[in-house]
Amino acid sequence: MRDEDVAVYLENNPKFFEKYADMLSGVVIPHPYGGRTISLSERQLLTLREKNKALEKQLRDLMENARGNDELQEKVHQFTLVLLGVHDDETLPEIVTRDLCERFAVPHAALHLWEQEPPSAEVLTFADHTLQPVCVHRPMYDTLSWFGEAGEHLRSFAYLPLRSGESSIGLLILASEDAQRFYPEMGTLFLQRVAEIVSRALEPLQ
Repeated sequence: MRDEDVAVYLENNPKFFEKYADMLSGVVIPHPYGGRTISLSERQLLTLREKNKALEKQLRDLMENARGNDELQEKVHQFTLVLLGVHDDETLPEIVTRDLCERFAVPHAALHLWEQEPPSAEVLTFADHTLQPVCVHRPMYDTLSWFGEAGEHLRSFAYLPLRSGESSIGLLILASEDAQRFYPEMGTLFLQRVAEIVSRALEPLQ
């Protein structure tokens, strides 16, 4: 008889454990972390403890993620307030990149508005047709030059198209020497919020 057959039988016949309770109390099995043997009840207790530890870790991870999200929400809120307080339109793009770098500890940020710096055809097509931020490990198209001499050291990028209605008005790029700062699988919810806030703030300049 296969192990699987025994497991299926016991699962389908729970009264077996009531009928042979005395036998079960005498069953001994190897300790999972040592050479000695332990009773079945001790093994069950160890299993429950392991499950509890796993659940506690999941709870800690969830709480840590919640705290991290709260902190990000507050930073995005403060960033919004800074942009609302700017009354000199000419300095607004500079304030956007500076505050992003300082508030979110982003090493590099580059912002191009099409009205002031017309993009290449490839960049314009990308920005027009990309509705969500894109995170990559390599620079896209001809944008690496936007970072000057620092460009050759950058290993991760977040591309945030800035939009007004159906068309793009510019492109904001965040970059880092750390390859894990921005990566393709990361969530982009907060990046999208930043893109929307910056787009609305800069829209009057177009």
